[in-house]
Amino acid sequence: MSEAVEITSFRLARGTCAEFIAANADVDAWLRRQPGFRSRRICERGDGLIVDMLIWASVADGEAAAGGVMTELADSPVHALIDQGTVSWSVSPVRHTVR
Repeated sequence: MSEAVEITSFRLARGTCAEFIAANADVDAWLRRQPGFRSRRICERGDGLIVDMLIWASVADGEAAAGGVMTELADSPVHALIDQGTVSWSVSPVRHTVR
């Protein structure tokens, strides 16, 4: 079982990156309870695109959690901040790591 990287990119429908991060408090707490969760990074590119990167123990862990974000956290305020039409999501196995 290899490590996996989940990358989601999108534009905000409203608000700032700082407001988006603050709205993720419930998501962050939920992620910490998910099997295989390793870490999360949220970045903002110079053009305003948000890049949300999660490290999972496996692709299966990342895929399982992705479903939960939309069901278990359906009422999270974070969803209203995302321009859903701009979302790009993938979870892929890590093929090479340098430490």
